Amino acid sequence: MNSRPASFDELDRKIVTALMANARTSFAEIGAAVGLSSTAVKRRVDRLREIGVITGFTATVRPAALGWRTEAYVEVYCEGAAPPRRLAEVVRNHPEIAAAMTVTGGADALLHVRARDVEHFEEVLERIRQEPFIRKTISVMVLSHLLPDSPEAGVSQPAPDGAADVRRTVEPRSDPA
Repeated sequence: MNSRPASFDELDRKIVTALMANARTSFAEIGAAVGLSSTAVKRRVDRLREIGVITGFTATVRPAALGWRTEAYVEVYCEGAAPPRRLAEVVRNHPEIAAAMTVTGGADALLHVRARDVEHFEEVLERIRQEPFIRKTISVMVLSHLLPDSPEAGVSQPAPDGAADVRRTVEPRSDPA
Protein backbone atom coordinates (compact mmCIF):
# COMPACT_ATOMS: atom_id res chain seq x y z
CA MET A 1 0.00 0.00 0.00
CA ASN A 2 1.37 3.43 -0.96
CA SER A 3 1.40 5.91 1.94
CA ARG A 4 2.46 8.91 -0.17
CA PRO A 5 -0.18 11.59 -0.66
CA ALA A 6 -1.82 11.65 -4.06
CA SER A 7 -0.28 14.09 -6.51
CA PHE A 8 -1.89 17.49 -6.91
CA ASP A 9 -0.26 19.57 -9.61
CA GLU A 10 -0.75 23.05 -11.06
CA LEU A 11 -3.30 21.80 -13.63
CA ASP A 12 -5.35 20.23 -10.81
CA ARG A 13 -5.18 23.55 -8.93
CA LYS A 14 -6.44 25.43 -12.02
CA ILE A 15 -9.29 22.94 -12.50
CA VAL A 16 -10.32 23.21 -8.85
CA THR A 17 -10.16 27.02 -9.05
CA ALA A 18 -12.41 27.01 -12.14
CA LEU A 19 -14.93 24.71 -10.46
CA MET A 20 -14.92 26.81 -7.28
CA ALA A 21 -15.70 29.90 -9.37
CA ASN A 22 -18.53 28.12 -11.22
CA ALA A 23 -19.25 24.43 -10.64
CA ARG A 24 -21.38 24.35 -13.78
CA THR A 25 -18.44 25.18 -16.06
CA SER A 26 -18.20 22.47 -18.70
CA PHE A 27 -15.18 20.24 -18.95
CA ALA A 28 -14.57 21.68 -22.45
CA GLU A 29 -14.51 25.25 -21.09
CA ILE A 30 -12.14 24.26 -18.31
CA GLY A 31 -9.99 22.31 -20.75
CA ALA A 32 -9.72 25.30 -23.08
CA ALA A 33 -8.62 27.47 -20.15
CA VAL A 34 -5.99 25.04 -18.83
CA GLY A 35 -4.80 23.43 -22.07
CA LEU A 36 -6.39 19.97 -21.75
CA SER A 37 -9.09 18.05 -23.59
CA SER A 38 -12.49 17.77 -21.95
CA THR A 39 -11.85 14.04 -21.45
CA ALA A 40 -8.58 14.75 -19.62
CA VAL A 41 -10.33 17.31 -17.42
CA LYS A 42 -13.08 14.79 -16.59
CA ARG A 43 -10.47 12.17 -15.64
CA ARG A 44 -8.75 14.66 -13.36
CA VAL A 45 -12.04 15.77 -11.77
CA ASP A 46 -12.99 12.12 -11.19
CA ARG A 47 -9.57 11.50 -9.57
CA LEU A 48 -9.86 14.65 -7.44
CA ARG A 49 -13.27 13.46 -6.23
CA GLU A 50 -11.91 9.97 -5.53
CA ILE A 51 -9.03 11.24 -3.39
CA GLY A 52 -11.27 13.69 -1.52
CA VAL A 53 -9.96 17.00 -2.87
CA ILE A 54 -13.35 17.77 -4.43
CA THR A 55 -16.08 16.78 -1.99
CA GLY A 56 -19.15 17.93 -3.91
CA PHE A 57 -20.78 20.56 -6.06
CA THR A 58 -23.38 22.94 -4.63
CA ALA A 59 -25.61 25.83 -5.54
CA THR A 60 -25.25 29.05 -3.55
CA VAL A 61 -28.55 30.77 -2.90
CA ARG A 62 -29.42 34.13 -1.36
CA PRO A 63 -30.62 33.17 2.15
CA ALA A 64 -33.52 35.65 2.21
CA ALA A 65 -34.98 33.99 -0.89
CA LEU A 66 -35.40 30.82 1.19
CA GLY A 67 -36.83 32.48 4.26
CA TRP A 68 -33.59 32.98 6.21
CA ARG A 69 -33.78 36.71 7.03
CA THR A 70 -31.93 36.75 10.36
CA GLU A 71 -28.38 35.60 10.92
CA ALA A 72 -26.12 35.44 13.96
CA TYR A 73 -22.95 33.92 15.33
CA VAL A 74 -23.28 32.30 18.74
CA GLU A 75 -20.39 31.58 21.07
CA VAL A 76 -21.12 28.51 23.20
CA TYR A 77 -19.54 28.03 26.62
CA CYS A 78 -19.78 24.58 28.19
CA GLU A 79 -19.60 23.24 31.75
CA GLY A 80 -16.37 21.31 32.00
CA ALA A 81 -14.92 19.84 28.83
CA ALA A 82 -17.72 18.93 26.44
CA PRO A 83 -16.26 16.59 23.82
CA PRO A 84 -16.56 17.81 20.22
CA ARG A 85 -18.58 14.71 19.29
CA ARG A 86 -21.23 15.66 21.91
CA LEU A 87 -21.37 19.21 20.58
CA ALA A 88 -21.73 17.80 17.06
CA GLU A 89 -24.73 15.72 18.18
CA VAL A 90 -26.41 18.83 19.55
CA VAL A 91 -25.87 21.00 16.49
CA ARG A 92 -27.15 18.30 14.13
CA ASN A 93 -30.52 18.57 15.90
CA HIS A 94 -30.92 22.21 14.88
CA PRO A 95 -31.48 22.75 11.14
CA GLU A 96 -31.01 26.48 11.68
CA ILE A 97 -27.30 25.97 12.44
CA ALA A 98 -25.54 26.55 9.12
CA ALA A 99 -22.03 25.88 10.47
CA ALA A 100 -20.46 24.90 13.77
CA MET A 101 -16.91 24.54 14.93
CA THR A 102 -14.86 24.17 18.08
CA VAL A 103 -12.62 27.17 18.66
CA THR A 104 -9.73 28.42 20.73
CA GLY A 105 -10.17 31.20 23.25
CA GLY A 106 -12.85 31.55 25.89
CA ALA A 107 -15.71 29.90 24.02
CA ASP A 108 -15.85 26.16 23.38
CA ALA A 109 -17.71 26.42 20.07
CA LEU A 110 -18.93 28.93 17.51
CA LEU A 111 -22.26 28.45 15.75
CA HIS A 112 -23.45 30.20 12.59
CA VAL A 113 -27.24 30.40 12.95
CA ARG A 114 -29.82 31.39 10.31
CA ALA A 115 -33.45 31.99 11.22
CA ARG A 116 -36.64 33.38 9.69
CA ASP A 117 -36.69 36.38 12.02
CA VAL A 118 -35.54 37.54 15.45
CA GLU A 119 -38.30 35.60 17.22
CA HIS A 120 -37.27 32.40 15.46
CA PHE A 121 -33.62 33.07 16.36
CA GLU A 122 -34.61 33.53 20.00
CA GLU A 123 -36.44 30.17 19.91
CA VAL A 124 -33.36 28.47 18.43
CA LEU A 125 -31.14 30.06 21.07
CA GLU A 126 -33.43 28.84 23.86
CA ARG A 127 -33.35 25.29 22.45
CA ILE A 128 -29.54 25.39 22.35
CA ARG A 129 -29.39 26.73 25.93
CA GLN A 130 -31.56 23.83 27.18
CA GLU A 131 -28.68 21.41 26.70
CA PRO A 132 -27.55 20.48 30.22
CA PHE A 133 -23.83 21.02 29.58
CA ILE A 134 -24.17 24.50 28.04
CA ARG A 135 -23.30 27.14 30.63
CA LYS A 136 -23.87 30.28 28.55
CA THR A 137 -24.03 31.72 25.06
CA ILE A 138 -23.04 35.06 23.58
CA SER A 139 -24.73 36.08 20.33
CA VAL A 140 -23.72 38.57 17.67
CA MET A 141 -26.33 39.46 15.04
CA VAL A 142 -25.16 39.96 11.44
CA LEU A 143 -26.22 43.31 10.01
CA SER A 144 -24.72 43.02 6.53
CA HIS A 145 -22.11 41.08 4.60
CA LEU A 146 -19.09 43.15 3.63
CA LEU A 147 -18.01 40.40 1.21
CA PRO A 148 -21.37 39.51 -0.41
CA ASP A 149 -19.82 36.86 -2.68
CA SER A 150 -18.29 34.93 0.22
CA PRO A 151 -19.63 31.47 1.08
CA GLU A 152 -20.91 32.83 4.40
CA ALA A 153 -23.21 35.22 2.54
CA GLY A 154 -24.92 32.33 0.73
CA VAL A 155 -26.73 29.28 2.02
CA SER A 156 -26.62 25.63 1.06
CA GLN A 157 -29.42 24.39 3.28
CA PRO A 158 -33.17 24.97 3.15
CA ALA A 159 -35.15 27.24 5.41
CA PRO A 160 -37.47 25.49 7.89
CA ASP A 161 -41.21 24.97 7.52
CA GLY A 162 -41.51 24.01 3.87
CA ALA A 163 -39.34 26.60 2.14
CA ALA A 164 -37.62 25.43 -1.03
CA ASP A 165 -34.96 22.74 -0.60
CA VAL A 166 -31.89 23.62 -2.63
CA ARG A 167 -29.55 21.06 -1.08
CA ARG A 168 -28.60 19.01 -4.09
CA THR A 169 -25.51 17.94 -5.90
CA VAL A 170 -24.82 19.65 -9.20
CA GLU A 171 -22.48 17.83 -11.56
CA PRO A 172 -20.43 19.87 -14.01
CA ARG A 173 -21.91 19.70 -17.48
CA SER A 174 -20.38 16.98 -19.61
CA ASP A 175 -19.62 17.69 -23.21
CA PRO A 176 -21.44 15.61 -25.82
CA ALA A 177 -19.16 12.97 -27.25
